[in-house]
Amino acid sequence: MRSSLPKVLHPLCGRPMLRYVLDQANEFKTGPCVAVLGYKHEQVAACLSGNVRIAVQKKINGTASAVSQALGLLKDFSGDVVVLYGDMPLLKADTLKKLVAEHRRSGAAATVLTAVVEDAAEYGRIVRDEYSAISGIVEAAEADGYQKEIKEINTGVVCFNKDCLAASLKKVKPRNRKKEYYLTDCIGILYSMGKAIGGMRVKDNREGMGVNSRVELAAANVIMQARLNESYMKQGVSLTAPETVFINHGTKIGEDTVIYPFTVIERDVKIGKNCSIGPFAHLREGTRLADNVCAGNFIEMVRANVGKNVFVKHFSYLGDTRVGRGANIGAGTVTANFDGANKHNTVIADNAFIGSDTVLIAPVRVGRGAKTGAGSVVTRGRSVPDGGVVAGVPARVLNRSKRR
Repeated sequence: MRSSLPKVLHPLCGRPMLRYVLDQANEFKTGPCVAVLGYKHEQVAACLSGNVRIAVQKKINGTASAVSQALGLLKDFSGDVVVLYGDMPLLKADTLKKLVAEHRRSGAAATVLTAVVEDAAEYGRIVRDEYSAISGIVEAAEADGYQKEIKEINTGVVCFNKDCLAASLKKVKPRNRKKEYYLTDCIGILYSMGKAIGGMRVKDNREGMGVNSRVELAAANVIMQARLNESYMKQGVSLTAPETVFINHGTKIGEDTVIYPFTVIERDVKIGKNCSIGPFAHLREGTRLADNVCAGNFIEMVRANVGKNVFVKHFSYLGDTRVGRGANIGAGTVTANFDGANKHNTVIADNAFIGSDTVLIAPVRVGRGAKTGAGSVVTRGRSVPDGGVVAGVPARVLNRSKRR
């Protein structure tokens, strides 16, 4: 990745890719989960939930060594062991469930999740015997001419009988100049022991994709974003051009909300029902929109709490702002929340009318039903009274004309 950040912590749709893998593991409620960590393990451990057991691979010398350390924390467990990888966020929980079900149905010592691809590249090839049974896995660097033509590859995900896994790990020998121990060797070892090896091909090859570079991270992000956008549409949200909408994982969006093109919605954002967002809108972390909010084109919000029936139509920035019900935010409104050292809050009460190009220098409060004239600058620490009208630079309260 050419990064100081551990690979599995790189974000995918606003979330560390490791979290997707943990979701896969958490689908299995009957057994413990062990995470084997290596590079910058303290940083990675902070991303794990409390119910995950942690093994630290002090010497990074192969996947078989890593799994051996995991088994050291599973002495109280008997049954089947599923091996997952922290850089495979696209694998679906349903696929894993089917893999385990097939493993148990067949009674195999190990069941490998495979994929068929046109270009096997650097993936390990699945080797089968004359009866089409899996007899081993050959790494790309060690494959001969015939084996390099094999299109069925190893995704790395395997369901093992725990006892068979333990027995085969003892027979794995170090490979290459680095003297690494490969988990893939366990398949050939079990086959030579007369054990049955099962296989299940994944229907969508993209599920078996590993992320080993920023190029692959970007490709995975496109796939995951498409999944997320599809899920929102199935929940009653309209995305008029879903390929141009970028929504982080965990965003909550109510029914009948419409998201227009080139909208970016970051993590920890909640949007109510019947809202209209975009085009070219940017909703950042901590933003909350109630029902029937219009957040139009070229607006940005961060840590903003916007009440029902509010209009923020054009070219506005709301940062650290609370907007009451029925307020209208005119085009070009800016809440200046940062003074160079600290962030400050702005409050815009119910039914307030903020004129175009108003600048509110926080902290500031605009009262209920109050109005600001176009181009007003409400200075730091000032309040616009309920029902008041201000205008100018700096903004001053205008005298109300007497009734005649």
